[in-house]
Amino acid sequence: MQVRFFPGLLVRVAKRIGFLTILWSYNLYIRFMKKVFFICALVFLFCSCNEGKKGKEIVEKQSIAFDVKKIPSKLIAGAEAVAVLKDWTEYNAFVTSYDALYKVKDEEGLSLVIEDLIEKQKLLKDSAYPEMFNVPQIKSRQKVFKTYVLKVKGCLEYKIETITATIEMVKAYNSLTKQFSVILKSKVDIDLLLEE
Repeated sequence: MQVRFFPGLLVRVAKRIGFLTILWSYNLYIRFMKKVFFICALVFLFCSCNEGKKGKEIVEKQSIAFDVKKIPSKLIAGAEAVAVLKDWTEYNAFVTSYDALYKVKDEEGLSLVIEDLIEKQKLLKDSAYPEMFNVPQIKSRQKVFKTYVLKVKGCLEYKIETITATIEMVKAYNSLTKQFSVILKSKVDIDLLLEE
């Protein structure tokens, strides 16, 4: 009887040890997976935080550069136009603000000049135009200039490259200045043509 009992006891003990071994190894597996999951979550968190900082640094580096040499030079109105425009104080203040564009060194300075141009342009629009320049040709070019000033402002706010928009704004200003001379050189009365 003892012979039979001994092997039976060994079988029972072996079954219990095997079950405990499986249970113990399963418990280790769960502990190990918890640690691996926690470490992976930390690594992911730190990596995603660093990517955001790199993106901000790139945007800040791009927003610093502004080259005034790339924009076209300013046109000056003809002598006859300058004689008429010298008494128009709002226009002279507008031109003074515009001249500051050629002294800008970075986009922060450009932002200040654009804000000042917007204010001066509003004052110019509401001012009393000289009789010769109170025509749609001047007012429409002034609206075009305002459009491009606002485009530059939008580029600054959204951190987009501003050189192209600034060049368009300068061309609109030059077109406005050129129109003053064209109106004075043109002796044709448009109102007479429209009546006939």
